[in-house]
Amino acid sequence: MPTPVLHATQGSPAILGGEPVRKTPYPEWPDPKPWMLDALKEVWASREWGVGAPIIDTFEEKWAEYVGVRYSGSCVNGTEAITVALRAVGVKQGDEVLTSPYTFIGTITPIMSMGAVPKFVDISESDYLMDLDKLEAAITERTRAIIPVHIAGCMVDMERVCAIAEKHNLKVIEDCAQAPGAEWKGRKAGAWGHAGTFSFQTSKNMSSGEGGSVTTDDPEIADGVFAAKNCGRTREGVWYGHSRFGSNLRLSAWQAALLLGQIDTLDEENSLRHKNALYLESILRGIEGVEAIAVDVEGVTRHAHHLVLFRYDSSKFEGLTRDQFTKAAQAEGIPVGNGYVPIYTQGCVREYASWPFIAPLLKARGIDYSKVSCPVTERVSRHEGFWTHMNVLMGGASELDSFAEAFRKIQHHAGDLKRRIE
Repeated sequence: MPTPVLHATQGSPAILGGEPVRKTPYPEWPDPKPWMLDALKEVWASREWGVGAPIIDTFEEKWAEYVGVRYSGSCVNGTEAITVALRAVGVKQGDEVLTSPYTFIGTITPIMSMGAVPKFVDISESDYLMDLDKLEAAITERTRAIIPVHIAGCMVDMERVCAIAEKHNLKVIEDCAQAPGAEWKGRKAGAWGHAGTFSFQTSKNMSSGEGGSVTTDDPEIADGVFAAKNCGRTREGVWYGHSRFGSNLRLSAWQAALLLGQIDTLDEENSLRHKNALYLESILRGIEGVEAIAVDVEGVTRHAHHLVLFRYDSSKFEGLTRDQFTKAAQAEGIPVGNGYVPIYTQGCVREYASWPFIAPLLKARGIDYSKVSCPVTERVSRHEGFWTHMNVLMGGASELDSFAEAFRKIQHHAGDLKRRIE
């Protein structure tokens, strides 16, 4: 455990040459456990490492049961899980798909790879999730699907999303990359929409280095998932029959072996994260200008806490900018980051808009990504929002005290820091 730093506000900030509040690293993630090595050895001995390996089927069946659906199809990563889901629900070139502008690029590159059109619904200030008060106004006759993103492990109000989707005959694909095990009113992420997509990338709550999954209760969508990630094959078709468009996006047995046992520990780990997130939220209440948000949300009966999201008010720190604040916090040994930028400002989105088969379509619809503006997303991304990763929640309460200690220290020296940090 780290040695407590007393009266940290009296010392010089670490970024200006003082002693950091915290010198001991936070718990690392992923957390390798002895059983994982045993599981990998079993796969090695089985000689069934890929397509057709029984352990892949076992994982898919157990994951579907855990999520509370009839089907799950594993795949190579969370990005391609969305690609697979889009194909399976029938999104085509030119269709519009509504999603959040505050998300990882992997939410929208699958939309673009389909030749479809991503459109953005601004986020809510309270939780950085899609603002559902703005969702219905974004729907047009060309809209085919909605991808709500459960950022940081906090679920979007899926009752409202599904009601709006049903009213307009739209498909719902939940982006659950950061929310395995999360629940809205007792029903798990990935069990609300027509499909749910998951990521098992290195940083995720369940990790196999890379990996993904699509969950659904719909047998037709399940068939589409199987084909889309399995070279266009059908379940009952011949091996070299490719009746639908698909790619080789299959998970390996090695990854399935790592994931299978993690299903058993996911709820316990999410509960630990929630307990510690509540503690972190509570100790920051006495620091004006910094708050942990979306920690305990009405309707969210289980939070996955992939991230802890914060809101920063520079006026309470003598005008110290958000970027200056996070630099100072990092120097104090506090692992925070500024978070996402508005996704429509990314170069790949502008590049997509110039493609020969897309540019005329966008022009005809009056869509110019360079002129898109989502004010809340822009304010959060550039001035107010920052986050820390879930690994800080895997230790004890005393380790989180360093956050409050460091933030108070920065606030005490805010004027000097504003002048001296570039």
